[in-house]
Amino acid sequence: MYDTVLILDFGSQYSHLITRRVREAGVYCELLPCTQKISELKFKPKGIILSGSPFSITDEGAPHVDPEVFNLGVPILGICYGLQELARNLGGETSLAVKREYGFAELNLHPQADHHSHKLFQDVPTPTNVWMSHGDHLEKPPKDFVVIGSTTTSEYAAVAHNTLSIYGIQFHPEVTHSVDGAIVLRNFVVGICQCEANWTMSSFIDKELERIRTLVGPTGSVIGAVSGGVDSTVAAVLMKRAIGDRFHAVLVDNGVMRLNECQQVKQTLADSLGINLTVADASDLFLGRLKGVTDPEKKRKIIGNTFIEVFEAESHKIDEISRQNGLGAIEWLLQGTLYPDVIESISFKGPSATIKSHHNVGGLLEDMRLKLIEPLRELFKDEVRALGALLEIPEDLVWRHPFPGPGIAIRVLGEVTPSQVEIARRADHIYIEEIKKAGLYRQISQAYAALLPVRSVGVMGDQRTYEQVIALRAVETKDFMTADWFPMPVDVLKRISNRIINEVHGVNRVLYDVSSKPPSTIEFE
Repeated sequence: MYDTVLILDFGSQYSHLITRRVREAGVYCELLPCTQKISELKFKPKGIILSGSPFSITDEGAPHVDPEVFNLGVPILGICYGLQELARNLGGETSLAVKREYGFAELNLHPQADHHSHKLFQDVPTPTNVWMSHGDHLEKPPKDFVVIGSTTTSEYAAVAHNTLSIYGIQFHPEVTHSVDGAIVLRNFVVGICQCEANWTMSSFIDKELERIRTLVGPTGSVIGAVSGGVDSTVAAVLMKRAIGDRFHAVLVDNGVMRLNECQQVKQTLADSLGINLTVADASDLFLGRLKGVTDPEKKRKIIGNTFIEVFEAESHKIDEISRQNGLGAIEWLLQGTLYPDVIESISFKGPSATIKSHHNVGGLLEDMRLKLIEPLRELFKDEVRALGALLEIPEDLVWRHPFPGPGIAIRVLGEVTPSQVEIARRADHIYIEEIKKAGLYRQISQAYAALLPVRSVGVMGDQRTYEQVIALRAVETKDFMTADWFPMPVDVLKRISNRIINEVHGVNRVLYDVSSKPPSTIEFE
């Protein structure tokens, strides 16, 4: 197994970034709520990081760590609120700052001669720019702590214990605004915690294949839905490598997929990668149930419920055939859960209430009595992409933009009909084709064309037209929690607009969305 750093989350919006930065240093880490009881941990961490928090340390009901953290005898790093939590437990004093510190600050380092604290800031120049975001500050360090860094407004911006490997910093090293923050985190996990930097996707493959084979056993079979997206494809290829034809992939054609999607998925998964794939064409069923429906949430629920119905029917057929062919009964359900989903569900603040219905496939488990297998649940999206490249999945698929579960149904605003889907589908195909030709696809996090529920007057040839409007959306983001609209070059927009109006019958106007998230969402519905 890997050396593991434990990150205890106090609810900071940056907690997942700490996890990302530690992983980028080649060290495996897990993020758990700050309320985690140390006695119930299933592993002994090589080090512990205490995250920031939106709370004030003095708030009633503010989160606090299990005091046993300080009896484990492993290095500890407190970040922002984590520094104040260190002080609270070790005898220091904190207070509300006279002046809040939010934004850039210049950190001056105070190296201590012949002191272990220099390891935290090794190779970091002084001064260095850091990112602050706090209303509390350290009034008096705990006994036996020395000051190793300060700013003009934070006298104790970085402190360290005289003899123990316990450190506290007021700034956020995990955000890119802290210029040398990644070095600080690497110094802590590799230099101070002495973790072996062996967390790589190449090492993950071998360990995960072994885990899958042990879990499933020599006769068990696994079934899973695939969509053509990178997550489900990578998970499917891992399953294929681990248990061969005992993995059964199901692609449900819901009638609202991208242009030629099913043919492309079949060619990639079945023909090129050799995956045991069943394609269930239920497009008429889905579109029939969507007839007359305009409410976005109703669309999602219809598509989600119908998907479960179709998937279950196909699963029963496959299970019967598998038994007859001596491949074993279907015992496991594959899901492409990623680590951000896990983080969201284990936050000390409680599971998110905003998970959309089509992402919740828990009903499958109850009805089908299948055990869940999630080979990607420890990974972030960038790690999944790296894994996909190592598994020799085609580059176009590895870097494919996200596509919503309800598909084009939520990109056709208003009633979803076959003709409306076809307009949106063809416009989207032209849009993506052109941004790829322009070399922009990898710079954009997500792009698509939506069909608006309005008509506009136009002139084509010598005739007046009254036709539909396409809106183009393109965003850049790191985590999809916030996003900025992409500054599309005007010449590229001209080509896209010209092609859509000329090639997609029924469209006479193209708009470009310049809204950020928040306040807008990435999808229109």
